[in-house]
Amino acid sequence: MIRPCPGCGAKNRLPEARLDGAARCPKCKTALLPLAAPVALSSGADFDALIRDSPLPVLVDFWAAWCGPCRAVAPELERLASERAGHVVVAKVDTEALPDVAGRFGIRGIPTMVLFRGGSEAARVSGAMPAEAIAAQLGLA
Repeated sequence: MIRPCPGCGAKNRLPEARLDGAARCPKCKTALLPLAAPVALSSGADFDALIRDSPLPVLVDFWAAWCGPCRAVAPELERLASERAGHVVVAKVDTEALPDVAGRFGIRGIPTMVLFRGGSEAARVSGAMPAEAIAAQLGLA
């Protein structure tokens, strides 16, 4: 996973298996973890590596840019990522850009949020709702 440093902007490679650690930018020493914002996944390989290797639960938001409810739930997911940084990774999969990933999980409507634990689907919820409702329905509360 490539993460830009919030301090200097340098691109840093973080192994998915170490997302529960304390990584720092080698250039400016700014903390890179915990992930306090949703991570946009750009390929099926990135998705697979994150789900397979993350020691933390991964909440994946399946969305599309044209979807009004998806845009409405985006700030709620940002809030959830911020409030639960270090305890859950929030990732975003654009169903238009990665239709193969959405197809593998039978995503029929968006937004759909799927929680993965240990590489397997643990819970799923669809529709726009507040962060508290998402957390409660997925067992993150």
